[in-house]
Amino acid sequence: MNGGREVGREINPGRLSNRIVAVYTPENEIAFANQCDAKEQKQGWRNFLAHVGPGFLVSLAYLDPGNLETDLQAGADHKYELLWVILIGLVFALIIQSLAANLGVTTGRHLAELCKAEYPMIVKLCLWLLAEVAVIAADIPEVIGTAFALNILFHIPVWAGVLITGLSTLLLLGLQRYGVRKLELLISMLVFLMAACYFGEMAYVKPPAKEVLKGLFIPRLKGNGATGDAIALLGALVMPHNLFLHSALVLSRKTPPSTRGINDACRYFLLESGFALFVALLINIAVVSVSGTVCAAENLSQENADKCSDLTLNSASFLLKNVLGKSSSIVYAIALLASGQSSTITGTYAGQYIMQIIVASWILGLGIIGINIYYLSTGFVDWLIHNKLPKVANIFIGLIVFPIMAIYILSVIYLTFRKDTAVTFINPTDVEMEKGVDVGTNGPNNTGIAPYREDLSDIPLPQ
Repeated sequence: MNGGREVGREINPGRLSNRIVAVYTPENEIAFANQCDAKEQKQGWRNFLAHVGPGFLVSLAYLDPGNLETDLQAGADHKYELLWVILIGLVFALIIQSLAANLGVTTGRHLAELCKAEYPMIVKLCLWLLAEVAVIAADIPEVIGTAFALNILFHIPVWAGVLITGLSTLLLLGLQRYGVRKLELLISMLVFLMAACYFGEMAYVKPPAKEVLKGLFIPRLKGNGATGDAIALLGALVMPHNLFLHSALVLSRKTPPSTRGINDACRYFLLESGFALFVALLINIAVVSVSGTVCAAENLSQENADKCSDLTLNSASFLLKNVLGKSSSIVYAIALLASGQSSTITGTYAGQYIMQIIVASWILGLGIIGINIYYLSTGFVDWLIHNKLPKVANIFIGLIVFPIMAIYILSVIYLTFRKDTAVTFINPTDVEMEKGVDVGTNGPNNTGIAPYREDLSDIPLPQ
């Protein structure tokens, strides 16, 4: 005991522990807070980088093939006049996503767990159904877009591209076994690959910067179908399953159970999400600008003008043909492949957490398995019957493809019936939302003294 302050080691019977136990008097608390502030300021960037990752996974929902197709058509029909819709939509997306991240950080539980704990069964069923419908609606263009990209790059049939997309998604999701940071790194690389492709396209097209800025900040709804296209752009940015995913991804970070630790984590996740969504905004602007510039050109041929009136993911590669030649389709397909594959991964990842809202999630799993078996088998058999390959080739193809289909179905069955556990670093029983976080006596800057902080255990105590 020294001046009302006791410092020692907590010793459990039978083994030693390095846990520091300290009780501070008011005069020593200011010195301790200054030491914490100095260490926090010194490691600020390191702490921020430790929280980078979840925002990029979330931003993929605003860069999926469905969004890209909507952007392409809006640019072809109205040039840059509807860019303000994308800006407003992503600003509101940032606000909502930051609230989802704060929910996970402060409670230590993701949104699906909280819905399951708080709401009655009928409400849970409705929430689960709506969230699953949203995931399915988002996954359909993602899978088809990836299949189109494989078709453009390697001339693979669309049905085979769908099968390859499903298999690759399952394989890439296996990176979770080596830590979620590996999956986040992969998704971030795909986002920047996509950005490089579209920024490169915009650099070749050179849209007028003044018109782009005017469309970004001056709301206008001129021309036929402008209101409908604006609604389509805004609807493509509505991603409710993203809330479940974001509130779960933040739990992979080790957040100290103190007021300051939680506030810092919320701030880091806000900054990281803001940067990721800003990149998503730039990519959307690039897509709209490229489409608007090419389709509004004076020397546009009648054939390309007809394509601009009804753009699809499979036909949009012509946009840069006059500038890049044959390589235009390759650049477009690479960007589309990165968009479709990465967004398919995040959509499937979000579905794993949404399934936790209800107990009987295996019912939906069996339905998905049945749909997969029906469409894969009928599509493949139809192709075998109507292709022009020799019978021997068809036999060998069947011997190769049918086992792959069986492996795919078995993988879906495994993912349906396995028990997933989310690894979190905040015990919900230790954080009472109604009472706030108990961190002891608060000093300046709201620096609370947690019962035990591993990241502060090596700080020398004031003498």
